[in-house]
Amino acid sequence: MSVSSAAVAAASGLGFGLSLIVAIGAQNAFVLRQGISGRHVPAVVAVCAVSDIVLIAAGIGGFGVVVESAPEVLVVARYAGAAFLIGYAVLAARRAFGNAALSADPGRAGAALGATVLTALALTWLNPHVYLDTVVLLGSFAGAYAGPDRWFLGAGAMLASVLWFTALGFGARLLGPLFTRPLAWRVLDSVIATVLLGLGLGLLCTG
Repeated sequence: MSVSSAAVAAASGLGFGLSLIVAIGAQNAFVLRQGISGRHVPAVVAVCAVSDIVLIAAGIGGFGVVVESAPEVLVVARYAGAAFLIGYAVLAARRAFGNAALSADPGRAGAALGATVLTALALTWLNPHVYLDTVVLLGSFAGAYAGPDRWFLGAGAMLASVLWFTALGFGARLLGPLFTRPLAWRVLDSVIATVLLGLGLGLLCTG
């Protein structure tokens, strides 16, 4: 292993990781909403980043073979994830079309820290696409790298997750002035409800 090969592997992991994670999905939508509202942002960012680090390590370590050989695990995750996504979509739709006051003020009452963390965990670990992307797909991609270079690739992918969730969670506060109006929150929750409902129904139709 040379320094140059390790650097190339890490850069490849960073780029590949960003290509997998930078997309409109349930997890990113949740982090965005929490970031704009300013509620429990460090906890949400930490949960999502650490979860990705664990899953990436599993993929680099060869756990993808186990996932592929036990398709029933993904089946259970698919139905559980679909139910959760559709349920969360209904909640987002209720927020969008309900009469409750909406505000970006972090001092306003919101979901408790425990409930927020559990939601972040569910949106991450009940999504079978997470396992296919970070464990199976990234694990297969890492197969092209030998020895320690595999782990430099994994380190690059882990860094991508940390950078992305940190930027999304804390950077979302820049949109705060836009979300001082309830209409902006209603539009955001309408989009979130549509995305999550589509993802949930997509999981039910998969397989």
